[in-house]
Amino acid sequence: MRETPNWATPAAHITRHTPDTALLYFAPTALQATARRFQAGFDGLVTYAVKANPGEEVLANLVAAGIRAFDVASPREMYAVRAVCADAVLHYNNPVRSPEEVAVARALGVASYSVDCLRELDKLAGVPRGTEMSVRLALPVKGAAYDFGEKFGVDPARAAELLREVAARGFTPSITFHPGTQCADPQAWGAYVAAAADVARAAGVRIARLNVGGGFASHREGDAPDLEAIFAHIRDEVARCFGPETPALVCEPGRAMVADAFTLATRVKALREGGAVFLNDGVYGGLTEARDIGAPGRIRVIGPDGTMRRGADVPRVVFGPTCDSIDRLPDPLPLPGDMAEGDYVLFHGMGAYSRSLTTRFNGYGVGDPVTVAALE
Repeated sequence: MRETPNWATPAAHITRHTPDTALLYFAPTALQATARRFQAGFDGLVTYAVKANPGEEVLANLVAAGIRAFDVASPREMYAVRAVCADAVLHYNNPVRSPEEVAVARALGVASYSVDCLRELDKLAGVPRGTEMSVRLALPVKGAAYDFGEKFGVDPARAAELLREVAARGFTPSITFHPGTQCADPQAWGAYVAAAADVARAAGVRIARLNVGGGFASHREGDAPDLEAIFAHIRDEVARCFGPETPALVCEPGRAMVADAFTLATRVKALREGGAVFLNDGVYGGLTEARDIGAPGRIRVIGPDGTMRRGADVPRVVFGPTCDSIDRLPDPLPLPGDMAEGDYVLFHGMGAYSRSLTTRFNGYGVGDPVTVAALE
């Protein structure tokens, strides 16, 4: 599936309709190009982490680009995937589940699970033997915007114990890890690969697959990530560390897959004398992540007629539209000095989490995506 674009660019839509609601502009060609880049460069199975953006148009275009396996974290995500691809392979890598969620996963034929403690493994007692069971490893590795290891995963010693138990119970043993969101350093994957090999040796278990997680340094600001360098380092380290017992590889990009397929367009509601700006979207909407990891740095401002604002940048405090005083970005944004009320502030690389985390607080929120041929 590739949706037929109604508009050439976000600016073309804005100049025609001057929307007063924050909108996400979606470029299917950009999404499919990223999916094909992962499939061409990564030496293993490429899955998509649905949590980043579960939109039907996203899932359908990934299927069209050849993605057939998906990392799902809940039954609702499972149903969303199966609605667009009935034979999709589901990897249930959220390691904490209720018995009811496990029942849904079994009914839908989930192919792979992850675990990070014996109690969670016990919950999966009814899963068919031979099903892949990946032990989630956590290390104090630097290089990401924030670390997932504080919530999920176990240290190498406990991982080895759990891996032995997985094999003893008749499941297909594997190892999984995640270097953390927006990880730019290939060495982070290398450290995890080496630790995973040590865990397998300590357990005396040959693993079937190694899931190297997501991260992959999505392009929020600065230069675009060198994905191929990360892919090459993973491939080389797996061969070096595992030798003749090299496992098959899996990755599960979410943000890195979908981020650059969307641009968030917000409108300037008001400018204050002190320079503060009020937008029609904020931390309760598409800019939710700004509270935790800062606002994205790829920004441009256009007038209602599409004219680019080119004045010298001025640091501005940015408030969202709601009646909550904490609805503001944590740091001032550099925005053009000639910006005016009614202008549009376009945030690029906003396909991940902007939609899945948005609320309708005070009646605001992000509108339905608008399909475009290109984002600039």
